[in-house]
Amino acid sequence: MTSNPLNPSNGDDEPKDPLAEMLQNLMGGKGMGDIDPAELAKAAGLPDDPNLLAQMFSQVQAMMSASSDGPVNWQLAHENARRVAASGTDPSVTAAQSREVDEALRLAELWLDQVTELPATGLIGRAWSRAEWVEETLGTWKRLTEPVANSIANALSSAMTEQMPEEMKSMMGGASSMLQNMGGAIFGMQLGQAIGALSAEVVSSTDIGVPLADLEMALLPANVAKFGEGLSLPENDIRLFLAVREAAHARLFVQVPWLRGHLLGAIEAYARGIHIDTSKIEELARELDPSNPEGIQDALSQGVFMPQRTPAQDQALEKLETALALVEGWVDELTAAATEKLLPSAAALRETVRRRRATGGPAEHAFSSLVGLELRPRRLREAATLWAQLKEERGVEGRDAIWQHPDLLPTAADLDDPKGFSERRKLAEASDTEVDDALQKLLSGGFDTAEPGADESGGEATGDTGDDSSGEPGAGDESGSPKA
Repeated sequence: MTSNPLNPSNGDDEPKDPLAEMLQNLMGGKGMGDIDPAELAKAAGLPDDPNLLAQMFSQVQAMMSASSDGPVNWQLAHENARRVAASGTDPSVTAAQSREVDEALRLAELWLDQVTELPATGLIGRAWSRAEWVEETLGTWKRLTEPVANSIANALSSAMTEQMPEEMKSMMGGASSMLQNMGGAIFGMQLGQAIGALSAEVVSSTDIGVPLADLEMALLPANVAKFGEGLSLPENDIRLFLAVREAAHARLFVQVPWLRGHLLGAIEAYARGIHIDTSKIEELARELDPSNPEGIQDALSQGVFMPQRTPAQDQALEKLETALALVEGWVDELTAAATEKLLPSAAALRETVRRRRATGGPAEHAFSSLVGLELRPRRLREAATLWAQLKEERGVEGRDAIWQHPDLLPTAADLDDPKGFSERRKLAEASDTEVDDALQKLLSGGFDTAEPGADESGGEATGDTGDDSSGEPGAGDESGSPKA
């Protein structure tokens, strides 16, 4: 008799676990084999309709059998993202489109040279299809979503195990790990669907304000054309305006090396602190129809697992939103300065992009419902006003010098009062200077040395009564020093 890896046998007479054997056959590609669906349903409390059972196992076979290194099945996320990206119209990029994008990004770099001190990147402009965008950005999506994705996948698999009928728990035996695979696969598929849907909305590699592809500068021609629908503006103007925005993002992230890690780190820190409301997952598990895995995906997309934020998370989110707003505000201000005299439609395009970034598209909303993270710069207008104010006060060089170190970045309070930023910064710098001077004096032993003239000005010597042994007050030499 062949041994059963899900229920090891020490002898031919040892009974087999029927569900474990069925799963072994199923995962081995033998389908339902000679398993009696009615007997299986009777033991596990599942539907006794053979057709329904066959459909159920066909739907979940891939999810339960797929293995992954962690709680989330990123292979399925990748496959589903590619499938969704290709489900609509995703034509391959033509040679003419590649040339147009390259020329637009080259021209954008020249225009930006006139409005910023940050040097050009030297990057080659790329034209991507939606599928290529998925391939180039999925690694960063994994980094951004893995903390909360792991929490949700683990909570889902735990809830499914707890809500399982006792009869089925005893039958699962060593196959319980397959439920973990299923939870991770469900979330991975849904995350892949959200990323694939985003590929139909973004117009560039940095369209959401985060450098999803490191050291890349790219536009998606199909989505640029979709963006321009209904605007009644020249296609070349739209492509150039979006190219300037992309080149400005790329220049900032390339020439300010710490910024990408700072921004992605802020997102990761926020995601790690998210707590999942397991009661919602338990409720879903109680109502779960095993024959309808799509029902779980629908629940995910509708925000059933929307993470609950704590006060600490609200603070983290404020810092994240401020950082996103500062990046987008700087790009917005530079793009306006670079295009206002060269593109007649620049003002209209600027307002269109601002509204689009403030509201987000359907796919962006679906993504935020899935992982509880919105990547929208809510305070873009205030940030743009701040950068314009700094340019007026300090010039282009002084404005861009703010990016030299993260400690120099404006805060949410500075977005509330852009005009007061410089004055507040002067006070802070003055305070820091005083502390540095005092610390330097302490380290050099300056506080151990009496100040010059301390005796004459009422120091320890003048605090003496001046009495000598004869009892005559004020006795001393001509200099006023007490006699030895």
